[in-house]
Amino acid sequence: MRADVGLVNRRSAAVRGEAGGRALLIAGAAVAAVAAVAYITALATHSFATMLKGFDLQVYLDGGQQALHHAGNLYTWHYPGEPGIQFTYTPFAALVFAVGSVVSFHALMALVALVSTASLAATIWIAFRELGWQGITRLGVTLLLTGLVFWTEPVQRALYLGQVELVLMALIVWDLCQPDSRRLKGAATGIAAGVKLVPALFILYLLLTRRFRHAAVAAGAFVVTVIIGFAFLPNASVTWWLDGNFFEAGRTGFPGDQQNQSLNGLVTRLAGSVTGARAPWLLAAVIVGVLGLAAAVIMHQSGRTFAGLMACALTALLVSPISWDHHWVWIAPGLALIVDAAVRAGSKAARAWWLALAAAVLVVYAAWPDFWSAKSGLLHGGLINYAPASPFAHGDNPAYKEYHWHGLQLIAGNLYLLAGLGLFLVVCVTAFRLARERGGVRQLLLAKAPAA
Repeated sequence: MRADVGLVNRRSAAVRGEAGGRALLIAGAAVAAVAAVAYITALATHSFATMLKGFDLQVYLDGGQQALHHAGNLYTWHYPGEPGIQFTYTPFAALVFAVGSVVSFHALMALVALVSTASLAATIWIAFRELGWQGITRLGVTLLLTGLVFWTEPVQRALYLGQVELVLMALIVWDLCQPDSRRLKGAATGIAAGVKLVPALFILYLLLTRRFRHAAVAAGAFVVTVIIGFAFLPNASVTWWLDGNFFEAGRTGFPGDQQNQSLNGLVTRLAGSVTGARAPWLLAAVIVGVLGLAAAVIMHQSGRTFAGLMACALTALLVSPISWDHHWVWIAPGLALIVDAAVRAGSKAARAWWLALAAAVLVVYAAWPDFWSAKSGLLHGGLINYAPASPFAHGDNPAYKEYHWHGLQLIAGNLYLLAGLGLFLVVCVTAFRLARERGGVRQLLLAKAPAA
């Protein structure tokens, strides 16, 4: 290649950014401080369970206890009082979660919230580093975006449930944004896939971008987690891996549940049947998967490596059988990419377009309160909740409310997925333009990957 496009863009962004760095730092610090004070105030004025219930964390811990004391029941166990709630992670994950029982639940929940918030900030910090921001400009924009994204429903929902999603996101972004010279690059991604299977798509992405050594490291780390599972939980591992338990999306709940904002969730709700949705969903997932990964590869080969990573993450959200609302925390680094595009824009019209897109994403995914619910917390609502849902649904019941949406309910209830498809269209159009500028899709896909 004549020049590393990513390096050129990083330098130009740094030069432009430093000029207004001080003002940006002040604004970012103010927004982050307001977010922190408001959240601490909410914690102080609401019950612990209202703000940090930790339902999912309790399921993790109980699954860990099953692994330690009743390993044969790990995947037949049901959460007490909720027959549709089961342990849905790998045997390796159950072993990891078992460690959490050494501290009290409230202490662990507080620790998870702190680590998750730090993970959110770290992800955005790394994102802007990859996009070329430096010094106080990078610090200012990181604080600003963290303070804003903190108030989105996926982030608040992840904190409320005690989810691992923010930590896994930070782990993957940190790992895959390491220099290619790092020998163990990919290992953390493989471990993440060993906890939650969806990150395995990033291993395929490494293969398609011809980073074979990193893909091998990631795959090797993943295999190690499987081996550990078989070594300590052989029967559970047979059930999970060999009996195909991992492929049963319904284990996590009703696939058509309002909170499943994936293509599978949308198709299931429209079809009115889990079984009837399977074939059209698989077709849609294959098409979107191929297009999304092709776009990610094109961006990577064009020197826009972070954009390629975000394209892969978005594709994973869309094609996964289950993408709960809290899985959409990936909008945080995605917004960093959009903000960077606005700063780089060569015209006022283009800059306005990217800024409007960033604002729209924040509005769509914001943690809007559920004003009609007296029991609802202030911070983990969201526009998707404006459509009626069947709480803790499992199986396939034609009476489920999601099967009977109409009008605006269809838009509100599928909003995260619809917004994700809109972003996917932007990704595909951008990739097509890059391919056209550089001589076609075939040449880019066959080109040797640029050095990081």
